[in-house]
Amino acid sequence: MGFSVLTWLYLSPSLETARTFSFDWIAFVYLRNLGLMVLVAGGMHLYLYTFKMQGSRLRYDARPFHKKSALFTFNNQFLDNVFWSIASGVTVWTAYEVIGLWAYANGYMPMLDFGTHPVWFALWFVLMPFYTLTHFYWIHRLLHWGPLYNYVHSLHHRNVNVGPWSGMSMHPIEHVIYMSSVVIHLVLPSHPIHFLFHLQQKVLLAVSSHGGYESVTATEDSDAGLTVGDFFHQLHHRYFECNYGGTEVPLDAWFGTFHDGSEEATARTRLRMKEMRKK
Repeated sequence: MGFSVLTWLYLSPSLETARTFSFDWIAFVYLRNLGLMVLVAGGMHLYLYTFKMQGSRLRYDARPFHKKSALFTFNNQFLDNVFWSIASGVTVWTAYEVIGLWAYANGYMPMLDFGTHPVWFALWFVLMPFYTLTHFYWIHRLLHWGPLYNYVHSLHHRNVNVGPWSGMSMHPIEHVIYMSSVVIHLVLPSHPIHFLFHLQQKVLLAVSSHGGYESVTATEDSDAGLTVGDFFHQLHHRYFECNYGGTEVPLDAWFGTFHDGSEEATARTRLRMKEMRKK
């Protein structure tokens, strides 16, 4: 949320400027988003994997990333992840943001002002994560449908052992689908700050939740840390047909796709996968 407020106040074109498409302000938004991606994903990768500031402590999977595998673009998992995160991820992110700002500026998206509706303005920030997780669960289930998985989502699932750059390493079609939850702003009144928060949450939390560590600590033997990893989603990358959403909205528990890390849950997931292959 802090990123979003600062971005809107100091690193965004005015709505007057965004009223007409122009290379200058579109390029500025792209470079700003590129900088945020490199800052968060690159910073986490340097700290955890290049400098190994906390070794393998609190890491979910201690195996090294693939460096010579034909499965990945450039035969290298890290380069593959960086390429797709930037070439496709930052581009689609910027496209959504540019179109959204243009739509606000021209009255195509309903505007919400804090002075007029302070309660709804604040509630947007509270309710949005629950909405985005619900949207994510259902589009994620869709992405695991045979043709979409084989031609689109499988690119993201190359990463069984994930790192910060894995979170936004997706096929361009998946990026479009993944960030499509922002179309709700065409219907429900909001402020550009909400719109920026929505997109940055989708992108930057995907980066941190794929960090590969339960938390980032100050040193290798420190107990104090910042929670970044997502064991729930780590299990999805390990076992595929489970944990499609997030723990805050218990759709996986309701629809029988929840995996808690136990051997019993693994057996249930593998049975589901066999049944799905038969169908």
